Amino acid sequence: MTINTPPQPIPQHDITSLDETLKHLSLVERLAFVAGLGSRTVFTTSLGIEDQVITAAIGTHRLPIEVATLETGRLFAETVRLIDETEDRYGLTITRFHPEPNDVSAYAEKYGLNGFYESVEARHACCHVRKLIPLGKALKGAGFWITGLRRGQSGNRAATPFAEFDSDRNLIKINPLADWDIETIKAHVAAENIPVNPLHERGYPSIGCEPCTRAIKPGEPERAGRWWWENDEKRECGLHVAEATQASPIPASRH
Repeated sequence: MTINTPPQPIPQHDITSLDETLKHLSLVERLAFVAGLGSRTVFTTSLGIEDQVITAAIGTHRLPIEVATLETGRLFAETVRLIDETEDRYGLTITRFHPEPNDVSAYAEKYGLNGFYESVEARHACCHVRKLIPLGKALKGAGFWITGLRRGQSGNRAATPFAEFDSDRNLIKINPLADWDIETIKAHVAAENIPVNPLHERGYPSIGCEPCTRAIKPGEPERAGRWWWENDEKRECGLHVAEATQASPIPASRH
């Protein structure tokens, strides 16, 4: 019988050194450096403009990084179409991770299919079922997790490092666009002719599930349209903020 040994965490001083090293590299160099460290590396994309920049770099330079997405079952049609377009453009596979039907049914039975509008607890539970459980599958056995987090996305992300230890998942999270602002992102997309979600041009700078995302108003922060009915300005789904996962009463199915 084969025993899968979980990846061992990198010591804190090494993470600090890694963060410092990545600071002085270009995007492609950052990705290539991490991919060359010897552990399975997974990039999870939500098909937003930042993520498209990273996917383009991986595909164009044929970097040994797996690309995955969380197909929650509630995505915009434009987002789903972009998955196929991006695969065709860069000749890569974006592995789709779906929620378990039994988990979705259990959620709907307890809260109602759209119960996330009724309470923060219900919304966190929905994110848990549709995002966090599939994310766990996507990252199983990985040593490095690449994300599209940027410091300019929200106040909650203003101190985003290039490298950090994710204790919940026992891996290193790499944020190669941490220091890119939105204007740099847009200029790079235009220069490289990178395909992006058409919703960005309709006032959606940050795009998640369709029922939970609206266009933003002039002057609002980039992520103001996410879970817009809640009052907490630091609202997250739990992918990148552990506290957001605490109210997740729907158990994972046994698979």
